[in-house]
Amino acid sequence: MILNDPLAGLLKLLGDATRLRILAVCERAELSVGDLSRVLDMSQSRVSNHLRVLRDSGLLAERHVGTSTFVQLSPGASAEAGPRGNLAAELWRTVSGELTQIPEHSADLVRLEGVLAERDSSQREFFERVAGEWDKIGTEFATGQARQRAAANLLPQGLCFADLGAGTGYMSQGLLGLCAKLICVDRSASMLARAKQRLSVAERGTVVEFRAGELDALPIATGEVDGLVCGMVLHHLASFEKPLHEMHRVLKPGGTAVVLELAPHREAWLHEGLGHRHLGLNPTDVVSAFLRAGFASAEIEPVDDRYLPHHATGADSPPQLSLYLVRARKARA
Repeated sequence: MILNDPLAGLLKLLGDATRLRILAVCERAELSVGDLSRVLDMSQSRVSNHLRVLRDSGLLAERHVGTSTFVQLSPGASAEAGPRGNLAAELWRTVSGELTQIPEHSADLVRLEGVLAERDSSQREFFERVAGEWDKIGTEFATGQARQRAAANLLPQGLCFADLGAGTGYMSQGLLGLCAKLICVDRSASMLARAKQRLSVAERGTVVEFRAGELDALPIATGEVDGLVCGMVLHHLASFEKPLHEMHRVLKPGGTAVVLELAPHREAWLHEGLGHRHLGLNPTDVVSAFLRAGFASAEIEPVDDRYLPHHATGADSPPQLSLYLVRARKARA
């Protein structure tokens, strides 16, 4: 390379047919040195020598994985690149349209397709082979936050949600990061204090407010929230007609209310043990109450989960009680 004459050096660099062949196939795919050796039908040592010459030109981007090196055409050198100004990239764009004049170029592309097809087939066979074990070896996450954040990015920004009957914040915890503002409402100051301890650990960009109040007179302004949840609360109430009307009031037009509830059961000890007023609620009764409260629609959704209440004595294993969701929407107009 002629260091004191950049233009002459670049012309010499791109005046070698083998280096042009390398750039041509690396423009189409990221390849290891071994892949390049097969595509160009030459030894790895010879390919490596040319890569060393090309490395300083800025035309190739390298990626190292263990002892392997992968190369591909630098984004700024591709034909689709936007702003110009790199001399090496300009020269490559000029000569790349004339590659058909290199006799080996067509054969390189055929061999490249074979290498890529083999790579794709190998990966497909791998996933076919491990599909039965994938849930054990490939889907575990430390906290589950990554999946939640992926779901959160599907939602509009700046939403305001509410957790009614928030208790210690076990439902609210799943809403952190999904909205800009979260309002936690509970009648118990002690419950809200526990919720504050739990939620302040990781707010994930959500501003959390704690408001003491009753569900039949919510401390939330009319039309203040985009959506709300009410988890495992209605069966504690003597009547849930007024709370559902309040939910309708505080929602913005088009807003959604989601209730998580227990299906009817026979665990009578829950009356005294956990303060349940009802031994579960008939989902169709909840749907009817939502519609009477003015909601435009209400739908029942089964839940692949069970509630496991623990008896205060701890003597018996907890029962597994069925759950369901009711999702109700306020009219947009």
